[in-house]
Amino acid sequence: MNHTDVGRCWNANAEAWIRLAEAGCDVYRDRLNTPAFFDMLPDVAGLCGLDIGCGDGHNTRLLAKDGARVTAIDIADVFVAHAAALEQRDPLGIRYCVASAVELPFADARFDFATAFMSLMDIPETDRAVAEAYRVLRPGGFLQFSICHPCFDTPHRRNLRGADRRTYAIEVGDYFRGLDGRVDEWLFKAAPPHVKAGLPKFKTPRFTRTLSQWLNLLIDTGFRLERVAEPTPSDKTVRQCPAVQDAQGVAYFLHLRVRKP
Repeated sequence: MNHTDVGRCWNANAEAWIRLAEAGCDVYRDRLNTPAFFDMLPDVAGLCGLDIGCGDGHNTRLLAKDGARVTAIDIADVFVAHAAALEQRDPLGIRYCVASAVELPFADARFDFATAFMSLMDIPETDRAVAEAYRVLRPGGFLQFSICHPCFDTPHRRNLRGADRRTYAIEVGDYFRGLDGRVDEWLFKAAPPHVKAGLPKFKTPRFTRTLSQWLNLLIDTGFRLERVAEPTPSDKTVRQCPAVQDAQGVAYFLHLRVRKP
């Protein structure tokens, strides 16, 4: 399976994904992952940025609202069409285009920064995607991205819950085996039955890497590691949204910022 195969999968997921996300069902994004990402993000006001794997453009628009001049790409044209339509209705100066992260259609040293919200982990040619991000960054520019945490999003994974249905541990295994395109089927667990009724399950190819593989890839590409975060929801957030409680036991997400010398 290569990046074009993956693009076809995500194109098929796009309509259901957009509908559920707009209904507020992507609670890990809205309540945990995106707020933590922006807490870690340096000031981007006035900078020229590239959002890699932009999906429906939700986070791209937040970058633009922070003052960045943003170009965004995704391999799935259904996502890009939705994001571009929203940009037409409510312009923020974002340029969207259909493109693959492993073949960025931009000149060398074009951008001050790049972001990738939960997208690099879905690309089988991870090394090419990271190399392309490095290529299009100006010297001194940074790449900040989020992925599922390699240590806890393993081929074997099971939530262990108590009698109160609260997660008290996550059972993980086969960390070193890795996955190279296994397709999982699922929907947002926070989606009420009436919202997800009739929707097809997402079919998402998985490509797992160990933590050392991720870090060594960044180092070998030439990046310098600058910042790392493993966000967890506060007790207040869990009271407001109990569905994210299991992310208090282990880190569900890993955020990394690296800089081009």
